[in-house]
Amino acid sequence: MNRLLTGRRIGIIGGDKRELVLMEELHRLGADVMVTGYEQLTQLPGGLAHWDLRENLTRAEGVILPMPGTDEQGKVKADFANRPLVLQPEDFALLSPGTPLLVGIAGRYLKDQSSHQGLKLIETAELDEIAVYNSIPTAEGAIAIAIQETSITLHGAQMLIVGFGRIGMTLARMLKGIGAHVAVVARKTVDLARAEEQGYLAFDYQTVFPVLSQIDVVFNTVPYPVIREEYLKRLKSDTILIELASSPGGFDLAGAERLGLKVIKAMGLPGKTAPLTAGKILSRVYPKLLLQHWEQGESKEGS
Repeated sequence: MNRLLTGRRIGIIGGDKRELVLMEELHRLGADVMVTGYEQLTQLPGGLAHWDLRENLTRAEGVILPMPGTDEQGKVKADFANRPLVLQPEDFALLSPGTPLLVGIAGRYLKDQSSHQGLKLIETAELDEIAVYNSIPTAEGAIAIAIQETSITLHGAQMLIVGFGRIGMTLARMLKGIGAHVAVVARKTVDLARAEEQGYLAFDYQTVFPVLSQIDVVFNTVPYPVIREEYLKRLKSDTILIELASSPGGFDLAGAERLGLKVIKAMGLPGKTAPLTAGKILSRVYPKLLLQHWEQGESKEGS
């Protein structure tokens, strides 16, 4: 792929340390990288320059937003910006229809604006090539939080993982490796079978109740409310709840507050605990996604 992005104009709007790694790789591959929302940094990787938002969008053939995307008012995560960075509807209109817009997770606002302007919205957080690799820093970060927040060793402690997808599998393996007792609760029979095959206690949401009173830490990986108050009531008063899933998450927060249980919101751990690694993961995948989109578009034009 060396230099295959030569001459391509790519706008990076906001972000954190992950995007610093990504912009350097895109520049190395020959792209004309335009960066907005990094005013606090006097020097950008590769000697790249800061761009005004509207000029950036007017020129961009492809746009990269941070993994969390925007909020419902269009505010973009921009750790190095001097002021809030907001994408208004008129900003999206500066992009040509069909322009690829890469983001980890898109909320309703971003989806609506992209659809209205005919942009190619590409959500990347659930792509295996990103999600599987990201499960490693997520699991490491979650374990670090559990160590910090408990007064016991995780070795010999009782852990419950809600959901057994990519993050759940990696986290279970790491916890087991340090001597924790790991239980998994999941909905799909194939996930329960896989969890049991790998040596964990496996429960569905109807059969997990009897073990809840023994649990020291609950890690949730399911992005919708599954751990309701009826489950929370069975936990010990000092059980720690660690939320790893995207909003709205899996815990009944109001119920946890009523019961005095501590919920730690730990979403987006790759960018917080291992931004260099997370940036390298994006650098491995994003150039290929952009090239595939542009090549498909050129193929359609030529047919």
